Amino acid sequence: MDWFEVRAAPIPEQRENTQMNLQPKLHGLQAFSLTVYNRALHPELFPLKNRRVLKHVGLDLEAWLLPGGHVLRLQSGTSVVCELVRDQEHSVPEGGIHAFQCASEHDYERSFEAAGVNYIHSIQTETLSETLYDATLEEMREHIKLEGSLTYEWTDATGRCLSAVDMQRHGKQIHAQSFHLVATGGMVVRTQSIFELL
Repeated sequence: MDWFEVRAAPIPEQRENTQMNLQPKLHGLQAFSLTVYNRALHPELFPLKNRRVLKHVGLDLEAWLLPGGHVLRLQSGTSVVCELVRDQEHSVPEGGIHAFQCASEHDYERSFEAAGVNYIHSIQTETLSETLYDATLEEMREHIKLEGSLTYEWTDATGRCLSAVDMQRHGKQIHAQSFHLVATGGMVVRTQSIFELL
């Protein structure tokens, strides 16, 4: 109890300093990571809330939704490539070939010769005020209705949250876009992944 009383005293002073207010939000985005695997991940490792498969030009892309994250599992013949976006509070399977935190913007590209695909990934993150977050959440709900997106909604300690994935066929490619809105910190994580036949 003494620890709590000592730690609670500085909080009002920190709220007056706008730079201090930004730190928890930045930390929240840094808690998300993207990991790429050149092997299969198994559904029993995750709290799956929804899933969908899209088949195109010999590629099978399966999207798994998790609260605030997703797995994209691409199979080409006997080869598998997986993309995992998840908050780091949960354990992430070992053996990823590339990983980074999802703060700000990142682009990544890699050829998977065994699978015969080129993988292109882009991620964008931001923190929003409560008003902008609520407006973005409503816009996403409209988008989901129009596109028939794979979706999952839940409530965290702060408010309403949403994860969604869209998948499309394009020539020799499959595209997947994900949107993860987490009320705590007003976090929004957007990704786009392209799997292209070599």
